Amino acid sequence: MRTRLILSTFLALVFGTATIHAEYSDHRRGNLDSLENVVVKYTPDRIEKASEEELKDLINAYDDLMNGYLQINRERSMLFARKQIALASRMGWLVKKSEAEKTIGKHYWGSEQYDSAMFYFNLALKDVDQLAETADQETVDDSYSSLYGAIGNCLNMMDSIPQAMEYYRKAGEIFERHGWNESNAILYYNMGETWREEKDFDQAKECYDTSLKYALASGDSLQISSAMKGLGNLWLDRGKTRKAFKYLKEADSYYSLHDDQEFRARIETLDLMGKALAQQKKQLIIIILSLILLFLAACALLIAGRKAFILRRQRDGADEVIDEAMREKEADTELILTDRETEILPLIASGMTSPQIAEKLFLSLATIKWYRKRLLEKFDAANTAELISKAKEKGLV
Repeated sequence: MRTRLILSTFLALVFGTATIHAEYSDHRRGNLDSLENVVVKYTPDRIEKASEEELKDLINAYDDLMNGYLQINRERSMLFARKQIALASRMGWLVKKSEAEKTIGKHYWGSEQYDSAMFYFNLALKDVDQLAETADQETVDDSYSSLYGAIGNCLNMMDSIPQAMEYYRKAGEIFERHGWNESNAILYYNMGETWREEKDFDQAKECYDTSLKYALASGDSLQISSAMKGLGNLWLDRGKTRKAFKYLKEADSYYSLHDDQEFRARIETLDLMGKALAQQKKQLIIIILSLILLFLAACALLIAGRKAFILRRQRDGADEVIDEAMREKEADTELILTDRETEILPLIASGMTSPQIAEKLFLSLATIKWYRKRLLEKFDAANTAELISKAKEKGLV
């Protein structure tokens, strides 16, 4: 099963804080065993005879034990959650009952028993619906937002991503209503991580941008750096290494302010920066190689074009020779210079050799030799020197 970003830690921090009464605080600070030794004395008979104040202290102790064992002993945590449900049901304490049901749902979710998890989440949701009829809005919203997040996590792990996002957004709306910017920053960051894993980069960017907005509003530099890291990771996935490095560098500048608290996060950011630089280097090499290939292709085209031009000129020159020969034959005149002969004669007079003239005029050497021979014949010259001399006498050069 693919990895999913888990929101439970965030939800526990924001919503799972138990009320700690004075008589239990020392036990909780010492160890959970000492607190358990206190609550074990509450037998069913003693519970029946206990005052409401005693029962409030007892259910707070159950709550402390349930949350204290949450990460270290699943069985003990669920045991005290069930005790909390039983006592809360008897007393009609819906907040405590829904919190315990939600905790059991989290445990089932953590062990991938999603149907059981959703069963307990829905029980908790019904309790909160009932609570909404009598409790103050903030208490109700606190319970709803916690449950929405937990249900969203469960649906996320069940690959029901659109439904999960709907529950996350419901939680986000409550955060927005109460101005809980830090909570929204964390929530939208995790939503961005989910969309990025789904390769839906547009949705991911929207969530990361929203996370950054709330993080800046809260002023929490750690949340700002997390949102920056998310955006950097996103642009890295999209191959935009310059943008990726920009965001990752900003994230690192924030993490560096809390190096003692967020050491792992900073290491991850530095690792991503290294990947961005490696990708930039690879892209640069590809660009350089592409430019070299493009230059070589352009050179090849120029050479081919020059050859084609020369061949065309040579072909045209050969055709011109034939045409001139036919016209001279028809003209029956002693000395008529064609345009080409008029072009070549001054070059011969300047001392250029036949190969030099061929290269200058882009004609074949054979064509130039033919014109040179024709000029000698027309001027009745025995050699080039006599040809030039007679051409000068006639004022042609």
